Amino acid sequence: MENFTHDKMDELLVKYLADEATPPEQSLVEEWTSSSEANRHYFQHFQLIWDVSEKVAATATVNENKAWQRFQKRVKKHETHKSQNSSFSWWRIAAGILIVAGAAWFGSSVFNKETGTQEMLNIASVNEVKKDTLPDGSIATLNKHSVLSYPSSFKGRSRKVKLSGEAFFNVKPDKEKPFIIDVNDVQVKVVGTSFNIKTANGLTEVIVETGIVQVIKGHEVIELKAGERISLKETVTTVRKEVSEDKLYNYYVSRSFVCDNTPLWKLVEKLNEAYNADIRIGREELRKLPLTVTFDDESLDTILNIISQTLMIKVIRSDSEIVLQ
Repeated sequence: MENFTHDKMDELLVKYLADEATPPEQSLVEEWTSSSEANRHYFQHFQLIWDVSEKVAATATVNENKAWQRFQKRVKKHETHKSQNSSFSWWRIAAGILIVAGAAWFGSSVFNKETGTQEMLNIASVNEVKKDTLPDGSIATLNKHSVLSYPSSFKGRSRKVKLSGEAFFNVKPDKEKPFIIDVNDVQVKVVGTSFNIKTANGLTEVIVETGIVQVIKGHEVIELKAGERISLKETVTTVRKEVSEDKLYNYYVSRSFVCDNTPLWKLVEKLNEAYNADIRIGREELRKLPLTVTFDDESLDTILNIISQTLMIKVIRSDSEIVLQ
C-alpha cells in the first residue's frame, strides 16, 4: 500500500474518526491499521485520546484558529505548517476537539469536568511521557498513550484515581487514607509505595518496586511485595503472583533499558513500545537469546547495532518493519 508520513496519516485518522473520510480514505486507514501490530496500536492510542477529548468538546469554548496553530506546532515539531484552505473545516473542528481544555493530545495540561460537586482533572499523554504531582503529593509518571483521572482534592477516606494505559506511581504514605487505582475491572490499593500498572487489551499488569500493594479483583485480594508482579485478564478469575524477573517495565521512567540475562523477545517488546517501531524476530531460536546490558537514553539505531554485535545477528530494515535475523 502507499507509504504515508505520520503527519499525513494523522490527518487521515482525524478525518476517519470525525466521520469525514471518503470511502477510499476509509479503506486506506483500515488497510494501514491492519498492516502491522504497531499501526494497530497507534490507531488505538489515537482513538483513546480522541474519545477522552471529545467528552469535553461540547462544553468547552475554544478559538479554533489558535487551537489549530497549537495542534500543528506540537505534531509537526520539525516542520513549518502551511496555511490550510478554508474548505478543511472538519480539520479545524477536529483540532478544536483534540486541544480543548488543554491539549490532552500532548499531555501538557489538564481539563475539567463535573462529577457531582467534585471537580475531576484528567491528564493525557500521547507522544511523550508525562510526569505530574497529584493533590496529596504522590507522583504519577504516565507512559505514552495513557490517561489518568483524579479529583482536584482527595476528600473522604480514600484517594481514588482512574487509569487507562500505563503509569508508574510513587505514592505518598497516608495510613488513614489509602490510595486506590481503578483500572479495567481491578482495584489496586496502597498506603505508600512505588509500583507500575499497565493495562492493554483487557490485560492488567501490576509490578511492585517498593512496599506492599493489594490487588483486588472481585472478591479476591492478592498482596504483592517488592519484586513481585501479577497479570490479570478480564475474563479470567483465577490469578497468581510471580517474581518480577527484570526491570524493563520502568524504562519510560528511568529512560534506561536494563537487561539482566533478559531474553531478546522481552527487550524487543519494550523497544516497539518506546520507539513506536515494528521490530520482529525472524527466527524462533533467537527469541530466548539472553542479553545483559544497559541502554541509557540511546537511539534505536544504536541499540539495534549493539544487539546485532552482541548476539551476532543481522538487522534487516525495510520501510515498514525491522527484522532481526
